[in-house]
Amino acid sequence: MPTTSFPVRLGTIEADGPIHFADFGGAGPPMVFVHGLGGSCENWLGVGPQLAEHARVLALDLPGFGRTPPAGRAITVTTLQRSLHGFLKAAVGEPVILVGNSMGGLIAMMQAAREPASVAGLVLVTPALPRVPGGRIELRVQMLFALYVIPAVAPWFLRNRAARLGPEGLVGELLRLLCTDGSRVPEAIRKAHVELTRARLETMPWAHRVFISATRSMLALILRPRRYYRMVEEIVAPTLLIHGRDDRLVPLAAAQALLRRQPKWSLEVFDDIGHVPQLESPARFVDAVVRWLRSRTPAKAETSVPRRRPP
Repeated sequence: MPTTSFPVRLGTIEADGPIHFADFGGAGPPMVFVHGLGGSCENWLGVGPQLAEHARVLALDLPGFGRTPPAGRAITVTTLQRSLHGFLKAAVGEPVILVGNSMGGLIAMMQAAREPASVAGLVLVTPALPRVPGGRIELRVQMLFALYVIPAVAPWFLRNRAARLGPEGLVGELLRLLCTDGSRVPEAIRKAHVELTRARLETMPWAHRVFISATRSMLALILRPRRYYRMVEEIVAPTLLIHGRDDRLVPLAAAQALLRRQPKWSLEVFDDIGHVPQLESPARFVDAVVRWLRSRTPAKAETSVPRRRPP
């Protein structure tokens, strides 16, 4: 991440192994961003600085992703949640607002269900959800995830795709899949993702292995909806759902089904937006989060009390 281009401080903290993170600064209630499958703290560059005007903002790289090495840790959604919990204790030490995208939304929900005292609120950004009747997922997306669960095929497919496309091509293909219009992602943020992708291909030999492991673990939970929804029903934290109407990976119908399980939660639907609203429509994303913060805790949302910075 080019620190000269964005108002962010990078660091590493020990939480049962090293955790790389981005510190966007700010004052007010602590807010921690949790990226999705294959993501990193770069996913939040378009919204971190703006939300730091209303909160104390951090974004971590989960083990095996971004610039955090697996360091001997198994990469499943359960172990990733435990690493998130360790990071919250080490870097913040008080209840936080968790903002999670895709797999990160699932991990944020797991944290809120298992460690309710650690979570003051949730913002779930197109979280990974079970399929529901009427929820259409594009055939190419289904085929892509099917490839990831075939042991002999997944590593070959990822290596072949990386060699064929290179860092620029991989990021371009990903944005075409995740966004309604990938050209909306600011050029500086796209370049930061290309820079990280190049580093992962050249210096992080574990990248494909942990991606496959996390994918299979996530799918194993999503494909057990009764277990998934039992977890959801244990969440007591106030929650905002943000969902792109044109999400190719998680249909809006799945988010609406989730809301029926937790009717007190709020839902913001972004028209003409895909799976990563924070990248494709950062201004709208910030506006939605700030309005929700003010609606639930007007006084706290405006407070400017400095918080402890991670070491």
